[in-house]
Amino acid sequence: MRRYHCPLCRGRDSDLFYRDARRAYLQCPACHLVFVPPAYYLSTEEEKAEYDLHQNNPADTGYERFLNRLFEPVHRGLPPGSRGLDFGCGAGPLLADMFKAAGHKMAVYDPHYAPDVAVLAAVYEFITASEVLEHLQKPGEVLDQLVSILKPGGLLGLMTGMVRDRTAFAGWHYIRDLTHVCFFSRATFNWIADRWGLQIVFMDDRVVLFKKPG
Repeated sequence: MRRYHCPLCRGRDSDLFYRDARRAYLQCPACHLVFVPPAYYLSTEEEKAEYDLHQNNPADTGYERFLNRLFEPVHRGLPPGSRGLDFGCGAGPLLADMFKAAGHKMAVYDPHYAPDVAVLAAVYEFITASEVLEHLQKPGEVLDQLVSILKPGGLLGLMTGMVRDRTAFAGWHYIRDLTHVCFFSRATFNWIADRWGLQIVFMDDRVVLFKKPG
């Protein structure tokens, strides 16, 4: 099989992790990321069409409970009136609204729904990304950017499904979404913490918090 650069650490020694009827999934032995080769990426238009089908209604109390898994641990670690960025906010920025309701100042960014790149030039006391990492074609570059705009002592809160093993992966609903191209595990997040010099806490099987020293 052709060797591909890992989109997180840029290593080229990835091996086949799993294959289904639609895609091949590789795993990097260095950072443990599981990813699909670029040939399987959707176009920008195809991605947007898929995202438009997502039913993330801000009035849906079930969706709010889901986001609360990320909101609560981040909010508990913040001083009052902190300035935050919700990266990849989607069409309905409910998570940002939850932080605003708690007294924080929020900016939002999404390449499809809130594409003002000026917000990525500011600095923040906290950054959140809920169900975003799995969509990133260049997660290493994105994480580098997010860490760079996070103030010393700031929090980076991430929520995504995590890889357990090949058996669970084969039956995982996450891989059936063709906009999902990168799949993270606890080992990958520990690598990220080491790479960027962050403190790390796993809140549950989907939420991880990083703190930037300082």
